[in-house]
Amino acid sequence: MRRNDVVLVTAATGRQGGATARALLAEGRTKVRVLVRNPEAANARALAAAGAEVVVGDLDDPASLRAACAGTRAVFSMQSPIASATGIDFSKERQQGRNLVEAALAEGVETFVHTATSGVGDHRQVEGWAEGRWKAHEEYWENKLATCDLVRTAGFKHWTLILPATFMDHPMLDPAGFVDGRQLLTVVRTDLPIGLIAPEDIGKAASAAINDPAKFNGVTLQLAGDLLTLPQIAEVLSRIDGKEYVVQSATVEEAVAAGLHPGVAQGMTYMNVAPVLARPEIARAHGLSPMSFETWARRRRETP
Repeated sequence: MRRNDVVLVTAATGRQGGATARALLAEGRTKVRVLVRNPEAANARALAAAGAEVVVGDLDDPASLRAACAGTRAVFSMQSPIASATGIDFSKERQQGRNLVEAALAEGVETFVHTATSGVGDHRQVEGWAEGRWKAHEEYWENKLATCDLVRTAGFKHWTLILPATFMDHPMLDPAGFVDGRQLLTVVRTDLPIGLIAPEDIGKAASAAINDPAKFNGVTLQLAGDLLTLPQIAEVLSRIDGKEYVVQSATVEEAVAAGLHPGVAQGMTYMNVAPVLARPEIARAHGLSPMSFETWARRRRETP
């Protein structure tokens, strides 16, 4: 390991950043520096105990980002809208992405790996987009695209975009939230294959791109470990848990009556018209081996 072989991981106390930091630490090929707002947070302390260098900073504070990027060869980047009890704030995401890109460039960082969402860049072609059917979601997708485009054109020696599919730990796939503990009530088409990815496999993909930047340079990776319909997912869960789970199609109104947030219910109908872009064979073509949904679900149930 070279003396200056340091990688900065942002969003390190979240799922994707945390998974990336842990994957890099497990690989042991680079020193890992994690950016956190609160070094006393449980996730930050766990990363420190695992060997990461913890630095305090904020994506809203360019000076702290310059300091965090100093002496690093690579940066892992992820921004998201800010959810709170009063709603979702989309106003900071673009600027946070720009702050991090500019800090990395100013400090001579060569490799920049950024994660967004599968479908970014293709969302404008989705059925109903031009007519304004998805106006409520426009800010989400356009913010993601703006940062992806910035990374592509910023001038990094190596850059990679990772666009993950639906997380395997998405609440809609958790039997704890099924109606009467057995019925997956959904507004998503039951014949629709859904790309799925384990959060830890996002970290492994990011680690691969950071550790082999030339191989992944210029790659926009639609990342999935499995491709299943909701009935197939229910069948897997039934087999693992020894219960009979069933899938029940519902209208938005029926889903809301059953307890789903109206905005979430309406938003999930977007999946019914969006193309399925992330597929397991894409990851395998890049030398990655993400988990199947069944493997992930079994491992999760075996972990205390």
